[in-house]
Amino acid sequence: MPPALECLAPGVHFLPGAVNSVVLEDRRGGALLVDTGLDESHARRLLRALGEAGLTPTGILNTHSHADHHGGNAGLLKRFPDLKVFAPPLEEAIITHPVLEPLSLFGARPPRDLQTKFLLAPPSPARLAPEPGLARIGGVDLELIEVAGHASMMFAVRVGEVLYAADALFGPESLQKHPLTFCADSRLQKEAAARLGELEGVRAVLPGHGGPTADLAGLVAANLAAYGRTTAAVLEAVRGGAAPVDELLARVCDVLGVHMTNAGAVVLNRATLSAHLTELLERGEVAMGVEGNRLLFFPVG
Repeated sequence: MPPALECLAPGVHFLPGAVNSVVLEDRRGGALLVDTGLDESHARRLLRALGEAGLTPTGILNTHSHADHHGGNAGLLKRFPDLKVFAPPLEEAIITHPVLEPLSLFGARPPRDLQTKFLLAPPSPARLAPEPGLARIGGVDLELIEVAGHASMMFAVRVGEVLYAADALFGPESLQKHPLTFCADSRLQKEAAARLGELEGVRAVLPGHGGPTADLAGLVAANLAAYGRTTAAVLEAVRGGAAPVDELLARVCDVLGVHMTNAGAVVLNRATLSAHLTELLERGEVAMGVEGNRLLFFPVG
């Protein structure tokens, strides 16, 4: 059976997957595609679903630059080379030059084990999306909502009563599967989730990972609780004794039941831990210093 779009509201659909792709109709047989999945396989599924629905893509909006949200761009551009790709500030540079993602995580030219499709998507020529607020992209009227935190910059997308939260919110299964939910800035991640919870008139919310729900407040509460657990686990790890990041990561993984088996998981979780350490440093709950040629984090008080 060919892949089918699922309807969230008239003219607003999504293709379920490990990462959801949102399809916004322009009412003239075209559709703006929001996030294109991990790879060309997802792009092919998306194109088949569009064909079944009688829709032609009018543009691509990537909510942020993580490979699993723009890896399908290249496959779509093979079929429709004139499609314009839009993304938030900074994120558009990474989508255009994807090596910046593993480079930032590893801190140097990434080794082969960090050049997988999960961290290094094919490049696509992204341009700046409009600023947050009401906008028109690919013939579709929508609202862009700034939700930085999970990424350095990210947009949630609202169309009428439907909110696509991108990775500002995760479904319950994803939160359970990934207790160390990735973020570049844990404080902003929490603030973004809380702001989405204040929106009124949302009848359907779709996270980037997980199914749709009508319970925006419940989804926000679950995410804030998960983010808070991670911060608490990092603080307790530091209180276990001064240590460098990698030792703290091992302590946190033991507490949260995380089992890392590849280099990609280590660098992603290490970055997440570092984000929470920065938040705790700014809150004055941990301190940082150098001893014995090692960068260490210390408990305060």
